[in-house]
Amino acid sequence: MKKILLEVCVDSTISVDNALAAGADRLELCSELSVGGLTPSAGFISQIRAITDLPLHVLIRPRSGGFNYSQGELEIMLYDIKLAEQLGADGVVIGALTSAGTLDLPATQKLIEAAGPLSITFHRAFDLTPDPLAAFNQLRHLGIDRLLTSGQAATAAQGAGLIRRLQDESQGQIIVMPGAGVSADNVGQIILETGVTEIHASGKVEVESCGVKTGPVKMGVDPVSEAKRFIASTERLKDIMAQARLALNT
Repeated sequence: MKKILLEVCVDSTISVDNALAAGADRLELCSELSVGGLTPSAGFISQIRAITDLPLHVLIRPRSGGFNYSQGELEIMLYDIKLAEQLGADGVVIGALTSAGTLDLPATQKLIEAAGPLSITFHRAFDLTPDPLAAFNQLRHLGIDRLLTSGQAATAAQGAGLIRRLQDESQGQIIVMPGAGVSADNVGQIILETGVTEIHASGKVEVESCGVKTGPVKMGVDPVSEAKRFIASTERLKDIMAQARLALNT
């Protein structure tokens, strides 16, 4: 039977527990998925490494608000890559763009060199590039192992056409992994239309934060950020995997 690999992005211990219970094949560790994900703490990486042998890929993103980084921010990313390796990570998830939205090739090359033997995924910064095929070929020639993409659309289902084209262009040299809005309702369509064998999902559900006072006080730009949060759902992830297997083996 053919197999689809499910990578689950997680930013809390409860999400990790739920992803493991669902049978995830790999975890992408991050913090603050509410802003697309940031680099997780050393404590989080270390704690998750201690409880699972699954491959752990660590997001390397020092801040929200785009992917054009200063030299100081690049130095932080290089440090975080080395720290992730020391803490037992199997891979890192990187991305850097110029102010024009094209790949920042010098920065990307430095990040690749810092990662050494680790598996390297280029994240959805790719979805902001003005010429996706040119950017894809640059990544392929740089030796990136994997590209996470929505096909430059709001969801991977909507971007399936471009994802299929990238899959055809990959020549087996780089894994194309759809992500963004992946659910049990559309994962089968994504797999059948694109021919991919890896899927990235969060399977998230909204939950109440216990004991949080509501009212005019807020800690961030989201007025309900202290009252609610999102976690990975074991049931949703299991449903995604069930539909993925059906599609892959039809």
